[in-house]
Amino acid sequence: MPNSSGLTRMGPVTALLDATGLFFTSARDAFPGAAPADWAAAAALDPGAVGPDGAWRLDFRCFAVADPGGSGWTLIDAGVGPAEGPGAPWCPVPGRLPDLLTEAGIDRADVHTVVLTHLHEDHTGWVADAADRPFFPSARYVVQGAETAALDRQDPVWDWVVAPLRAAGQLHEVDGRHRLRPGVTLLPTPGHTPGHQSVLVERPDGRDVLVTGDVLVHAVQLVAPAVAYAHERDPATARSTREELLARAADSGAVLATAHLTRPFVEPPTAPAGRPPGRRAADAR
Repeated sequence: MPNSSGLTRMGPVTALLDATGLFFTSARDAFPGAAPADWAAAAALDPGAVGPDGAWRLDFRCFAVADPGGSGWTLIDAGVGPAEGPGAPWCPVPGRLPDLLTEAGIDRADVHTVVLTHLHEDHTGWVADAADRPFFPSARYVVQGAETAALDRQDPVWDWVVAPLRAAGQLHEVDGRHRLRPGVTLLPTPGHTPGHQSVLVERPDGRDVLVTGDVLVHAVQLVAPAVAYAHERDPATARSTREELLARAADSGAVLATAHLTRPFVEPPTAPAGRPPGRRAADAR
């Protein structure tokens, strides 16, 4: 269950709420294809996202995955970052990830891997500091090669993330599905960006957790996966990816770990009739 500090745990996965704020356009402008029934269902699922006068209130969240035996941590995404980070023009900065890590008992030096689902400002803010030093000094930062290849060198994330990590020898580019360690697998999920990836955390003693990144960014895309987001790079691919990922979660019984819904862990849509149910366990704590 969540606590007032912004930590929510489900087994070895800890959700870290770096920031909360209003988006720079209304929800209906961000998802112009949604129907009235879709908005009603989305509001029932995630009422916290409904801001004043149609505004979209969203969370900016990272996830920490504990190694078996407590030997270290994998961090998935790096939040909005400090006040001087690349997300400052539109994100609710500064984020509070450093304080949350301390509260969760996570030393930055014990984070051995940082997975970046994609290279948008609100997912890369705590990658480095203003002096171009990696924020997690011992970590390898893992991103899809297709993502860095598609990033414009004029994008502020290039100088905040790609350039300093390459200079430090800490940027690790992978190609396609990639197993980080037993039980943690990177899944290519393109569309939102060309090299977007999600993360599957498999749990033999409980429910798998599927960290979605920005495959879905609002509950309206959970209740109506065909609804496009105005800032998807390739809406057709994003839709196909979203439908496939949600079907996979429904088939397996995995819980979804979301970056921007105001609930960190949510159920996938029900599997179609005739598919076997996945594993179920009410083990959030």
